[in-house]
Amino acid sequence: MLNNTYGNLASHVYNLDKYIGKSFGDVEYYLERLKACSGPILEPAVGNGRALIPLLEAGLDVRGFDASRDMLGYCHAHCAERGLAADLSQQTFEAFAYEERFDAIVVPAGSLQLIADHGAAIAILARFLDHLRPGGRLIFDLYPHDLLADIKPTIRNWQTEAGDLLTLTSQRVKADVIAQTTVSHLRYELWREGRLASSELEFFTMRWWGVEEMALTLRAAGYVDLVVSGNYHFGRAPRDGDEVVTFECRRPR
Repeated sequence: MLNNTYGNLASHVYNLDKYIGKSFGDVEYYLERLKACSGPILEPAVGNGRALIPLLEAGLDVRGFDASRDMLGYCHAHCAERGLAADLSQQTFEAFAYEERFDAIVVPAGSLQLIADHGAAIAILARFLDHLRPGGRLIFDLYPHDLLADIKPTIRNWQTEAGDLLTLTSQRVKADVIAQTTVSHLRYELWREGRLASSELEFFTMRWWGVEEMALTLRAAGYVDLVVSGNYHFGRAPRDGDEVVTFECRRPR
């Protein structure tokens, strides 16, 4: 059983469900926030390129990394289809390294919440800071309400490019209020001509941050000029009921 790894079937489902061109409001928001950026940008946990590709198509200089080889395969393919040259590598949040420093590091779609351990998250925020140029920005999203989401099992399905059926059965099995984490079992199954062709079981762990908790953590890590925004309205303080909270801060000059 795997934990937050996005194997073959999980990556296939992600690519079908979060296809290039799909936005949750984040693609437009990040394009607006980054449009004046003249230097290199880094997107950790780049996935299949759903956010990366629109940034590249807008003429921005973006690098990306992901821990999942399967995810990177989709990202490479989507970039090649569009004639985009993409600097992609297989790296992890905990150990990524670049010689260059970035004007911005962006982590949309709540990917930072995949870091379940609090100490590891703090170390990664410090690693982000070290990879920013003086005055460079860190921008990322959190989804605060999913901790309270319906915990009943769900089943979803997609038709693959070859006409097979992919299903995902999701069930939350643990919520640790003290550690602020939840664990779900994700069972991926590929059905071909009515027979189960392959399956994967993944433990999916997420960490949930309070807005003020994250703000305090960022300031303690050395970030300045923090702006916290609700539902992709820059500068509008988060409100109860907002689905997404975006943090933007800088490395001191």
